[in-house]
Amino acid sequence: EIWHPLGVVGVISAFNFPVAVWSWNTAIALVCGDPVVWKPSETTPLTALACDALLRRAAADVGAPDGLHHLLLGDHRVGEALVDDPRIALVSATGSTRMGRIVGPRVAARFGRCLLELGGNNAAIVAPSADQDLAVRGVVFAAAGTAGQRCTSLRRLIVHRSIADEVVERIAKAYSRLRVGNPLDEGVLVGPLISERSYGAMTAALDRAQTDGGTLVVGGERVDVAGGGVYVSPALVRMPAQTEVVREETFAPILYVLDYDDLDEAIALHNGVPQGLSSSIFTLDQREAELFLARSDCGITNVNIGTSGAEIGGAFGGEKHTGGGRESGSDAWKAYMRRATNTVNYSTELPLAQGVEFG
Repeated sequence: EIWHPLGVVGVISAFNFPVAVWSWNTAIALVCGDPVVWKPSETTPLTALACDALLRRAAADVGAPDGLHHLLLGDHRVGEALVDDPRIALVSATGSTRMGRIVGPRVAARFGRCLLELGGNNAAIVAPSADQDLAVRGVVFAAAGTAGQRCTSLRRLIVHRSIADEVVERIAKAYSRLRVGNPLDEGVLVGPLISERSYGAMTAALDRAQTDGGTLVVGGERVDVAGGGVYVSPALVRMPAQTEVVREETFAPILYVLDYDDLDEAIALHNGVPQGLSSSIFTLDQREAELFLARSDCGITNVNIGTSGAEIGGAFGGEKHTGGGRESGSDAWKAYMRRATNTVNYSTELPLAQGVEFG
């Protein structure tokens, strides 16, 4: 078998990681021999222009050929042109599940390839045996960091009923001490939301959660920060059940807390959402850890660390409505190449099946 370059790779990236997603797609694509056409989020053009300039300079320094990388700036119509163009062999698209439902069928209709990294609704289980100091640190960072705008942000916390009140109290206390503001300032974990629209989606989700019987423990308020922007305090909500709003991804710092009585129930709650990106369990019981590793239906499964972030040496991606794609690490390079099975006959004989003879 021989692996060949696949062809032109189209990269469609989202606002929340405007450089990282492009870079790990582009690095593998170029190593595999594929040129790249990049359509960044229309809200983050400056980082795209800077990266394109740096890559072109690096290519010139080593004498690489022209045409390895192209940048397309614009709105959704630019992305649609990339998706529909038969010259684009692979479309690697990062964004919402809604976007994936559009991109996937359109690329498939022309028999192109797709690599989809879509929504996440990530959960962590906190077992009775957990190191609570470790769990609280991991939970707060994963839920509140980047203002809940990572695809791997923690959105659901499933806590054993015997320790739920204590864990919620500790997280609420930690939330009250979080600094909200310019993320370039030292010690600031919670930066701005991307837009007023995101804030509207957050307040609507909180209203729905409380209508469903949820209790807002802390957070959810607008925060004034010098220089403007949309800033909110991370919200912590206790829920009586995994209602529809909990099963949906809201790209904002909302953490829903659910109680459980036994691990089977916890894993069922964990897996009971359409998305399947990142997952976590906090436990000092090896049997619980191994059971969770075996039964979590996510592409990324962690023990005693949070859901946000990922070890770059491992293949990144998720299952179910997260799209099933894998970027970086492991054998992810295979998505960027085509495989040919070669058989070479070096003899003067050509044996045929069933003893067939010609003349």
